[in-house]
Amino acid sequence: MTQGSTAVAATRTTERRSPWMDDELESVGDLARNFFAKHVTPHQKRFADQGFPDKSAYRELGTLGLAGMSIPTEYGGGGGTFAHDAVLFHEQVMAGDHSLQLGVHSGIVPHYLNAYADHEHKLRWLPKLVSGEWVGAIAMTEPGTGSDLQNITTRAVRDGDDYLISGAKTFISNGRNCDLVIIAAKTDPSLGARGVSLIVAEVDDNTPGFERGRILEKVGQKGQDTTELFFDGLRVPVTNLLGDREGTGFAQLMQQLLPERLICGVAATAAMERAVAITIEYTKSRNMFGQTLFDLQNTRFELAECASIARISRTFIDDCIVRYLAGQLDATTAAMAKYWLTDQQCAVIDRCVQLHGGYGYVLEYPIAQMYADARIQRIYAGSNEVMKDLVARSL
Repeated sequence: MTQGSTAVAATRTTERRSPWMDDELESVGDLARNFFAKHVTPHQKRFADQGFPDKSAYRELGTLGLAGMSIPTEYGGGGGTFAHDAVLFHEQVMAGDHSLQLGVHSGIVPHYLNAYADHEHKLRWLPKLVSGEWVGAIAMTEPGTGSDLQNITTRAVRDGDDYLISGAKTFISNGRNCDLVIIAAKTDPSLGARGVSLIVAEVDDNTPGFERGRILEKVGQKGQDTTELFFDGLRVPVTNLLGDREGTGFAQLMQQLLPERLICGVAATAAMERAVAITIEYTKSRNMFGQTLFDLQNTRFELAECASIARISRTFIDDCIVRYLAGQLDATTAAMAKYWLTDQQCAVIDRCVQLHGGYGYVLEYPIAQMYADARIQRIYAGSNEVMKDLVARSL
């Protein structure tokens, strides 16, 4: 085992079970854990060096039935719920994976298609994503518009039975590997948010009017491809429009951002639990001043506080998941979960780095990688400042 893995394994046998968990979901967790141990963890350095994961990892995920678990069986999915996906995302964090963007590929893109595509397109697109034959991406962010989605400038102009799409997107997760991309574009620039539409494109490196830009070199998550995408008259059938009419894209984005923010909360909570576990293991094995680092009162107080924050976070995210499964989670609570849990993730990991001392700044130790990977959580899926503004509007 790598440093920290013993403690993480121990927490799985001693932690209390979430109220939404059951024996079936425990089995899903076992399967996911084995998947990451066999097909991802051994290749993490190579993924980081090349800047993207091998597409074969997605196919292995699909072969095991771990992709699209919450998609109906009619379209190749597992017929499960968000709880199945949450277990996968939890185990991904516990495995220390920072390369596969499964939140996008399995948790977000398929649900846009399932919610808004017609039956024929669902039959065409969803099985390929669920099997891992295709990798999915969603292109919202532009160089000049981050969280301000209503002011995107990418255009989709009607040309007979097609749209011609032109514009640029950036920070696109899975952009290098994607075979299917949902593009947020303006079909009527004069209408602001009501002029935004979502259009699905099937792409490869030879698709006319489509170009993959550079893989962006990030602070963390080095193995996960985050890419620029360019469209120059990309021709897409009008029937690839999501929804029954143009101009519904912004509303669709707002609806689907709720589970996206919940995914961030699941990952943040798992990261806190992992950070505390590996720091307890480290401090109990590190000798200092004739005793272990854990024996020092400051260490014990710091870990007591971090463990308490992690437990409170687990209680909060569990409640959110229960409410979401019951169809009762509101957008305000999802925004609270996204901003508060990711803020706590960064704070807890920072404190755990401090307890590691100099080793906490060395990437050989998992806590250092977690520190670098965590920071983006407060930015994507809507920055935490935007989340606070959304919460404030409800007060």
